[in-house]
Amino acid sequence: MKKEEINSSRRKFIKISGSTLAASTVGFNVVANPYPSHLFNVDTLKVGIIGCGGRGSGAALQAMKADKNVYLTAMADVFEDRLQTSYQSLIEEVPDKIKVPDNQKFMGFDAYKKLLETDVDVIILATPPCFRPGHLEAAINAGKHVFFEKPVAVDAPGIRRVMEVAKKAKEKKLGFMSGFCWRHDVPKSETYKRILNGDIGDVLSLYNTYNTGASWWRDTKPSWGKFKKELRNWVYYTWMSGDHITEQAVHSLDLMNWAKGDVMPVKASGQGGRQSRIEPEFGNIFDHFSITYEYPDGSRGFHHSRQQKETSGAYSIEMLGTKGRCDINVWNHHEIKGAKPWLWEKDHKEADKPNMYQEEHDQLFASIRKGDPFNDGVRSDNSTFLAIWGRMVAYTGKDLTYTEAINSSESLTPPDDAYDWDLDWQIKEVAKPGFTKFV
Repeated sequence: MKKEEINSSRRKFIKISGSTLAASTVGFNVVANPYPSHLFNVDTLKVGIIGCGGRGSGAALQAMKADKNVYLTAMADVFEDRLQTSYQSLIEEVPDKIKVPDNQKFMGFDAYKKLLETDVDVIILATPPCFRPGHLEAAINAGKHVFFEKPVAVDAPGIRRVMEVAKKAKEKKLGFMSGFCWRHDVPKSETYKRILNGDIGDVLSLYNTYNTGASWWRDTKPSWGKFKKELRNWVYYTWMSGDHITEQAVHSLDLMNWAKGDVMPVKASGQGGRQSRIEPEFGNIFDHFSITYEYPDGSRGFHHSRQQKETSGAYSIEMLGTKGRCDINVWNHHEIKGAKPWLWEKDHKEADKPNMYQEEHDQLFASIRKGDPFNDGVRSDNSTFLAIWGRMVAYTGKDLTYTEAINSSESLTPPDDAYDWDLDWQIKEVAKPGFTKFV
């Protein structure tokens, strides 16, 4: 996949005469004109990061490399050490691209609001998922293009909220790209093109896995309060991460749904539990899931994921069709067997393929330059919901239809403005199928 060339002398920009930013008197409520001309007709695009951990820093570096006239001008995080570490690593990598003055390094739970008041054009959102719906809504209301990490939410109310934000981004012609990176991986794109073209016939079953060892753990300080310690290790709390099926294994579910043309299933059933990772410091999430999804045409998707140390790993998807099968190991094997056999690795070297993380940003910034910003909001929202739906099924032990699950009223997160270091958000006990109720 070749990066689209950007030639400023030939660009066709969307120009809306009289477009201005209308700022209200209330901090973060800076609302942009629905068609802000400054996002389309200037050479320089300014980027801001909200969430300066490893993924946010990596995405920022890729953004800097995506376009010669892109600069990082603002950063925000609740942890000062994360922001400063990110700043130092980025300035070592691309010193000419980092233009972040001290007064545009924002700390605290309102840091995102302050950053959105600056003149940045593109936002990178890489905070824990519990913040995603509110941050996405604020960014689009402020007239910013957004690259946001998966997942997009941790509960059904968040999913419904982001769906509306995605529509608003489309209306305002703002970029809205998710971090579902495999959609930008060349071997996957070539493979799925063939699947969707019918090379294995009608897809009857899809078996996908995301089985790993133990997840990361970050040290905390005794002087820190309860919430600060929990936020440092947010992956272990359902209300912050959505559980590992949502935070991590959602990639496999995205690959599953891609093969079905992104048509949503109609029913889900399954189970999960917490067997190996039972200590209190590991919050309240499960360590394994097994979910079955039923599609409108009667085909089935089977998902398995786990995070248990010293266990065998598997990150793959196998599809069976009426005319053949497809086997994908996400890292190094993409093969179709049957009526139209094909192997990507036969004619290509893995080392020669473009970096999918870089491809994401290359495509996003090229689309902004063209005046036709990329938007995969609906698709990323649906893929995230598959994971949330699977978690609901496993936690409750109940089969759930799509309609039941998407209309769940269970909200796991506090209101957007409730966050501070004294927050004592009630963490639910570990789910018990048959006792935990569907809401």
